[in-house]
Amino acid sequence: QVQLVESGGGLVQAGGFLRLSCVASGTIFGITNMGWYRQAPGKQRELVATITSGSSTNYADSVKGRFTISRDNAKNTVYLQMNSLKPEDTAVYYCRIGARIDRKLTYLDVWGQGTLVTVSS
Repeated sequence: QVQLVESGGGLVQAGGFLRLSCVASGTIFGITNMGWYRQAPGKQRELVATITSGSSTNYADSVKGRFTISRDNAKNTVYLQMNSLKPEDTAVYYCRIGARIDRKLTYLDVWGQGTLVTVSS
């Protein structure tokens, strides 16, 4: 089993910043892509940012230039630095990884439980 634990969410004023962390634990033989998604009230879940095992990154247009995704492979951790936050960034943020879980490198898609980010105006 692989578990993801997210942290770093909270309440912040517009223009402020937060840093989200997501730590993967369990039987892990490797991690491929890692990413952050978010779901605002009444809306569908959407991609925020992803990072490959080679550290190539991809961002939603709405967060480009404000958010930065990074990973620490030694710690099985992915981060999301969020700057210049806006009220429209308010959402539950979910971590997602692709994990290799055995010697056959079986692939498992794993989601975290989510962490709430609230940006006040």
